[in-house]
Amino acid sequence: MLEKIGNLPENLPLEPQGKKAGAKDKAGGGEFLNTLKGFMSEVNQLQKEAGESINRLATGDINDIHDVMVAVEKANVSFELMMEIRNKIIEAYREVMRMQM
Repeated sequence: MLEKIGNLPENLPLEPQGKKAGAKDKAGGGEFLNTLKGFMSEVNQLQKEAGESINRLATGDINDIHDVMVAVEKANVSFELMMEIRNKIIEAYREVMRMQM
């Protein structure tokens, strides 16, 4: 499911650039990027856990389908949230690019 995220514009700068950005980064400007990376990592982990739960249910290691459904829904909701965040970031980036013209 994470392959859907790969639709980011290729020229989208993810790291601060220029001298002013370097000064900002020392003050915590890179926190946003680190937060996004952490969130993506967490979503990926939830996806893996949901897949493992499904496999364990299929092999008979787990008998409680409720736990499996909770894991799958948790992974699904977090993935959908991540996709909405990605869409809003791209929308904001495009808006800023229009303002600079």
